[in-house]
Amino acid sequence: MYRIESITSKANYKVKRRSVGIFLKNFKAEIEPFLYLLPAASIFIAFTFYPFFKTIYISLFITDPQGGLSKFIGLKNYFDLLTSSDFLNSLYVTFKFVLLTVPFSIVISLVLAIFANLNIRGKSIFRTFYALPISISSASAAVIWTLLFNPSIGFVNYLLGLFGVPPIGWLTDVKWGIVAVSIVTIWLNIGMNFIFLLGGLQNIPKDLYESAQIDGANVFLQHIKITIPMLSPTLFFVTVVDVINAFQQFGVINIMTQGGPVDSTNVIVYSIYRDAFFNFRFGVASAESIILFVILLILTVLQFKTGERKVFYR
Repeated sequence: MYRIESITSKANYKVKRRSVGIFLKNFKAEIEPFLYLLPAASIFIAFTFYPFFKTIYISLFITDPQGGLSKFIGLKNYFDLLTSSDFLNSLYVTFKFVLLTVPFSIVISLVLAIFANLNIRGKSIFRTFYALPISISSASAAVIWTLLFNPSIGFVNYLLGLFGVPPIGWLTDVKWGIVAVSIVTIWLNIGMNFIFLLGGLQNIPKDLYESAQIDGANVFLQHIKITIPMLSPTLFFVTVVDVINAFQQFGVINIMTQGGPVDSTNVIVYSIYRDAFFNFRFGVASAESIILFVILLILTVLQFKTGERKVFYR
């Protein structure tokens, strides 16, 4: 009797031990991937999620010059901004800046990529020149272009003077300030866009162009019917990235115009910077940041809802 009970208890022990081993093995298989993600997730939470929710929290308060929370006011900062002529003007300037930079950046980059993709001698030199702006920081570019746009000694006005055009106050005229910073931004964006678009062009089969040429299609028609549809995934990606970058533009405007003349280049990011670090209204600046986030979120979703339908995936 004792021997039978001993054998039974040993069998039960082995079954329990096997069950525990299987449980630990399954648990390890399930939890192990999350352990690999933990370092990156910790950094992401510390530098992305926490600042984002902290910004939302600060936007509900009035803050003192040191950034301390002094009084809870709820959504009053948001209501004040949406009825403020200065903030609405910064929104208008931002959308105007986006419309001036994004289409021209993409079109110019596409044309340059098409030329650089041709089978011509020395094309590697042209590719290097076209991609050169990617290696220049926005601060350095802004300083260089500020000198080029100088109304008295600038090279741009000198070239215009050769054609009889009177000097233009690029950085002092209300009409031309936004144009000047847009030109610099377009030039900076060309390098990155050119690399993406050239990579997309090189993946398009040459047979399609040969077949179209045999059918009598000219070069312009080939690009309309073949290049743009086949390049649509890259064009869609470049458009989304350029729109987001244009809404977040700061460095060029901060160095070249400081939001002037007469707030004609006061985009929303520079308005946030000025409210936070000049006017010490950190609550208002936080509310502006959240509004910018919502605008970018809506625009990105709309681009994916409408633009992705026209993307041709092979």
